[in-house]
Amino acid sequence: MTSGVTVRIIPCLDVDAGRVVKGVRFRQLRDAGDPVERARCYYLQGADEIVFLDVGASVQSRAILIDVVERVSREVFIPLTVGGGIRSVDDMREVLRAGADKVAICTAALRDPELISAGARIFGSQCIVLSIDAQRVGSGWHAFAYGGRVDTGRDVIAWAIEGERRGAGEILLNSIDMDGTGQGYDVELTRRVADAVSIPVIASGGAGHPDQMVDVVLHGHADAVLLASLLHFAQYTIPDIKRHLRERGVPVR
Repeated sequence: MTSGVTVRIIPCLDVDAGRVVKGVRFRQLRDAGDPVERARCYYLQGADEIVFLDVGASVQSRAILIDVVERVSREVFIPLTVGGGIRSVDDMREVLRAGADKVAICTAALRDPELISAGARIFGSQCIVLSIDAQRVGSGWHAFAYGGRVDTGRDVIAWAIEGERRGAGEILLNSIDMDGTGQGYDVELTRRVADAVSIPVIASGGAGHPDQMVDVVLHGHADAVLLASLLHFAQYTIPDIKRHLRERGVPVR
């Protein structure tokens, strides 16, 4: 964690066909509500930012997501990050015009790393989030593409370093192994990436209890935590989580 940084609590809304969905390790998706209602609820609870990921990522799905982002941005006044299926600078421009503050790119960046550089040059590094879907392979982690389906063979630590060099302003680090399990973040993975770069790292995948957030911040050096299942299915509220983190010495807003 960057010294003196206040940790951000960021709900993640995976959107498919206009609905919020959530699965385990990127599979077995189940319905988790209306994205506009969810976003409004988390904003009123005190979320610091919101991430929307278009898990359908087809042309039709993108059109639905643009409509969702437009509706949300009219009533939710915190930063919005939008990702999923963003393949070009024009796609970035479209979601930013719809009301997003940042764009998250994953598969397209792996296919063409120059997209990171182009986005940072045109829109500024603060708009570009490099989303990395990481899975343990042997003694390290590989970056996966296409929603966790394709192993690119690219080392996650090296890819994070390259992403920062190319102009990404932030890294959204998703652990495929831990996603949706509620068993906690991959603390070792998060620490390895956070210690290798100087830009903020958002830990994602596995949150089931606020103690695990404390762990990934204090021992994984994360600057922010992404949450989905434990909020969508009403296990905890954002005030619950912030109170818990404060009591354990983690600075939150």
